[in-house]
Amino acid sequence: MKIDDDHLYHGAALIQIAEHPQFTAINSFKGTLAHYENAYRINDDIAIYLKYASKPKKPHDEYVFTFTKAHLDQIRAITKAVHKTFLALVCVKAREVCCLRVEELFSLIERRRKAFHSDENQYSVLVTAKKGSSLHVYVNEPHKKNTRISGKDVVVSRSAFPGELFS
Repeated sequence: MKIDDDHLYHGAALIQIAEHPQFTAINSFKGTLAHYENAYRINDDIAIYLKYASKPKKPHDEYVFTFTKAHLDQIRAITKAVHKTFLALVCVKAREVCCLRVEELFSLIERRRKAFHSDENQYSVLVTAKKGSSLHVYVNEPHKKNTRISGKDVVVSRSAFPGELFS
């Protein structure tokens, strides 16, 4: 069987989960009507949705994670089934996994939606992984390049993953 990039990069996050002392089981996430390729159920009460970005984009060395309406609908459906839902944003070149609570993702998207005054077909969530500092997650202002949206970035400790899933 051919190994796809998502197998490699999602596997990097999943092995860290499997090595955690509180880990007991992992299964592909299957909803009532669908199977979600990027989602897994951990220990029966935790859901994780994985995305990866191979390398940061210039000029700000940002990892770009795109969420389409279909992705967001899937995440909402997963959250309805499993309240404790997280995102694992794998920053490949930095060799880091940025762990976000689903509420943090939707808060960022809501800030962007309000600034745009409408829904968009897709949203880009940006992560910076500068050496020696925490991971920063944010969205940009609509129609303004290189301008973060007002409000604080979501700051994620490099050591948050996978422990935060089990806390």
